[in-house]
This record gives sequence, C-alpha cells and structure tokens, in this order.
Amino acid sequence: MKKIFLAIALLIGATTGAFSQTKAVKTVKISLPTVQCEMSKTQIETYLKRYDGIGAINVNWKKKEATVKYLTDRITEEEIKAAIANVGYDANEITAEPDAYKRLPACCRKPATVEKKN
Repeated sequence: MKKIFLAIALLIGATTGAFSQTKAVKTVKISLPTVQCEMSKTQIETYLKRYDGIGAINVNWKKKEATVKYLTDRITEEEIKAAIANVGYDANEITAEPDAYKRLPACCRKPATVEKKN
C-alpha cells in the first residue's frame, strides 16, 4: 500500500512540475526620440496595455525612452515597436505611421524646424 501511495505521489508531483513552467519574461528599453510631453507618455502606455503579452510599460518622456516587460511567447520586441509607431511615435529604427502622426495633438508633435532667411 505504501508503494502505491508513493508511486501516485511521485506521478502527481512530476506532472504538476511539467505543467507549471514559468513563461519567459523579457525587459527591453526602446528609444522614443519623438516623444514630447506627458500626453505622449499617457497615449503610448494606454495603447500598449491593450496588447496581450505586455506585462508592464513605463514611458519616461524626459529621457525619451520606454521600458517594457513582456512575455516572449505572446509578443515580440518588433511588434511592440510597430505598435508604438502605429500610435504616431518613432520607436528605435521604426518611424511613426504618417497618418497616426498627423492625428497627434500639436504638443505631441516634433517641433517644427525653423528655416533661416538669407
């Protein structure tokens, strides 16, 4: 009887251990060169929280960067950068979606370049 009980306990322990694997979580910093204000921070954070696999996001608009924790089996770093571009902001080497950029409030857009008169 003890051998049967021990065998069942070992079987339950082995199957529980096999099914309780932890998900791979990765943290990445993404450069946001076009982020200008607190509203930009709010827009990006709100939009990215909708994505499955995003664990946490913190945008520091003064440093122009975002720190994102995500599950690698649900979303990739490239998908995160593309999502930021779809909001209207540059993310590392990916440029903002032009239509989304046009819809941004004036305070969230890049400062206009001033042309010098000769």
